[in-house]
Amino acid sequence: MNRLTGKIHLDFHSGEPLYLQIARQVQLLVLGGELALGDQLPTVRELATELRINFNTVSRAYRLLHEDRLISTQRGRGTYIWEQPTEESLHQLRKISLEELSRDYLVQVTRLGCTPAEALDELNRILSTGDLTDTPEDDGISFDS
Repeated sequence: MNRLTGKIHLDFHSGEPLYLQIARQVQLLVLGGELALGDQLPTVRELATELRINFNTVSRAYRLLHEDRLISTQRGRGTYIWEQPTEESLHQLRKISLEELSRDYLVQVTRLGCTPAEALDELNRILSTGDLTDTPEDDGISFDS
């Protein structure tokens, strides 16, 4: 089992390309300490097989991570975590992630028949209470059958 088994989750309905999802999630795993300097990553083909996607997609993600100097691929030895992300790449990662989450949220809001203004009002209400843990499960409402 490799260090990424079960940790990369792709959203095939997202507007974000799969290779960017992979690269972002590897960066987040490094930031969260789940991957450390020197940890070996699976080969392109191993990860592609696990994720059931084309190996060129994984190769593109690895190339992006290599360009960001987060990983290093050494022919015949493997691919390793090489450096911590720079402040600039962390800022860019946060920006991309926030944009993706915001778009996904607005898509779901409009599917419910609500307007973006209503969504913003609800976000402001939640923020003003300071309680970011309020979920339907916390209110005793269950969605289980």
